[in-house]
Amino acid sequence: MSEFWSAALVFCLLLGSSGAAMVLRRFLPERHRSADAIQLVQLVGTMLVTLAALVLGLLTTSVKTSFSTIENDLRSVSISIIQLDQRLREYGAEADPARALLKSYTASAIATTWTSERPPAGDYYPRRVEMFPGSDLESTTLTGVLDRIEATIRGLQPVDAVHRRLAADCLNRFERLEQQRWKLLAEAHSSISNPFYAVLVFWLIIVFASFGLSAPRSVLSFVTIGLGALSIGSVLFVILDLDTPFSGLFVVPSEPMRAALAHLGG
Repeated sequence: MSEFWSAALVFCLLLGSSGAAMVLRRFLPERHRSADAIQLVQLVGTMLVTLAALVLGLLTTSVKTSFSTIENDLRSVSISIIQLDQRLREYGAEADPARALLKSYTASAIATTWTSERPPAGDYYPRRVEMFPGSDLESTTLTGVLDRIEATIRGLQPVDAVHRRLAADCLNRFERLEQQRWKLLAEAHSSISNPFYAVLVFWLIIVFASFGLSAPRSVLSFVTIGLGALSIGSVLFVILDLDTPFSGLFVVPSEPMRAALAHLGG
């Protein structure tokens, strides 16, 4: 869990900056430890605390909104799978191979995306997939299954007007499914800029260094600073984890896709 280690690193940096500032204060000349100097440090710290609090609030809102959007998009994908299967079923036996491939795609997507959960029963789908280079979400295997579904639908030979309309509707619904899938994959990538994150951590380090310069040397001060660093670290962990919706502690639930698979007879 890289999100956990990133948050743990920030926690250590914040504690280290406070500890280093406490040690440094002992070696500062008296004029730098005067009430006026400490007051200036506290004012600057207050300004940075306000900025950091604002940024953390905006980041939390942004990643939570993105997480909810991906959750809704996943429901849209599952609904499109169900609707496509219904049209293929209405078409008749000639569309059964496409239905079987659609069922295989859905089961494989569940098994390979939510790897910590129980995979669908059966051996009719690929349980191990190859990923596109540089991506941990886009699968060449699942893309190949979708290409075969499209080829099967385009290969349908309707014998009357009703089947021609059904074939055209199946193709339209498949294209909509593919668009929703690519939209979901595009939105699932991390949206937090690394330079922006580094600047935020830098602000927090300065804030905790100011705490170390102005805090009295007592157990209560040490505990308070430690709890503050732990709180900031936990907030950053939640933000980073929500920003990766298909891995970590907070993941998009698989229930919509499992409901679609149940509708397909899986």
